[in-house]
Amino acid sequence: MTAVYSAALIISPKILAKPAGLTTAEGEVSRPVGTLVAAIGARDTAIGVAMLLAPPGRSLQVAVAARVAADLADAMIFGFSLPDPSARRKVAGFATCWGLLCAASGLRR
Repeated sequence: MTAVYSAALIISPKILAKPAGLTTAEGEVSRPVGTLVAAIGARDTAIGVAMLLAPPGRSLQVAVAARVAADLADAMIFGFSLPDPSARRKVAGFATCWGLLCAASGLRR
């Protein structure tokens, strides 16, 4: 599921840019913002695929840890850096939830 959501960010950066308050006044995504959101999507897609393909054990633990670390880093960066306080809380909370869900999924394998 995490890989699918992340791939969607590559196709449509607006999925993250809009709730983050990073769209233009017209609701569009600028090229620089789109590039960064797509990069986040590519990173998370790669980690998500690694989580799906990793065998149980150390490989899976490392893949899950990478995803949790990425999500918590996103929560910190977006949580402190976005211009709108409401967007900071929303996006940081969403990233934290993804991290917790990924951590929980790693415990189940």
